[in-house]
Amino acid sequence: MRVTKVSTHFLILLMAMHLAYQSLEAAEKWPDGNKIAISLSYDDALDSQLDNALPALNQRGLKASFYIVPLSDAFKERIEEWRQLAQQGHELGNHSLFHACLSGKPGREWVQPTNALDDKTVQAMVNEITVANTLLTSLDGYSEHTFTPPCFDQMVKDGNYVEAVKEQFVGVKSLEDPNFAAFIGPSDISSAQIINFIEKQPANIRMINVLFHGVGGDHLVTATAEHAKFLDYLVANKDKYWVDTYRNIMLAKKRSAQ
Repeated sequence: MRVTKVSTHFLILLMAMHLAYQSLEAAEKWPDGNKIAISLSYDDALDSQLDNALPALNQRGLKASFYIVPLSDAFKERIEEWRQLAQQGHELGNHSLFHACLSGKPGREWVQPTNALDDKTVQAMVNEITVANTLLTSLDGYSEHTFTPPCFDQMVKDGNYVEAVKEQFVGVKSLEDPNFAAFIGPSDISSAQIINFIEKQPANIRMINVLFHGVGGDHLVTATAEHAKFLDYLVANKDKYWVDTYRNIMLAKKRSAQ
């Protein structure tokens, strides 16, 4: 029997091709194929989100994530509307109980001394985040949630609280691999600027976080008309983008890694 010797270089080439195929296969395991995932999210539980953002999303059949703060007046006074929002297929996400941020950064005069991360401990924040998750489950019935750290701050006086709570979540905005996900937080910019940001992302980016606050009101405002134009762009480009809740996107990412 004749035995053919295979060179080491050829074996290395085969292995490289196999790994490249596995990477491509993993990238194509989004529910809608090899599209870029778009996570639309809305922070702080604001009236303008219920009044303006939610109807615009529902009109176009788009799903998004809403990161609530239980102390928000809009949450306390309209809690049944938030429950209905979850029943419509949108996500209620954890944004902590009290929206604590570091007080020493520029423009943080609004941070109350009793709610400054500077004086909180890791355990205090773990307790706060855990209670917020319990509240979310009572509202939406889900045991799996995602988290957006208020102000994207992570440090308290005795360490990094986000690292301590991340195992409670299927995804944490701000902890994604920058070679996988990109981020834009629109405020007083046009839909064209948001679209330009999205279209200029490199080919390796598989998810883009678009994080709104106020829509047509409240704070860090995006004009209602510009928000609607951006949503229309996403609908018109369904062949390129998979728009879904952050929870669904991150669950799909976990499945693709298995």
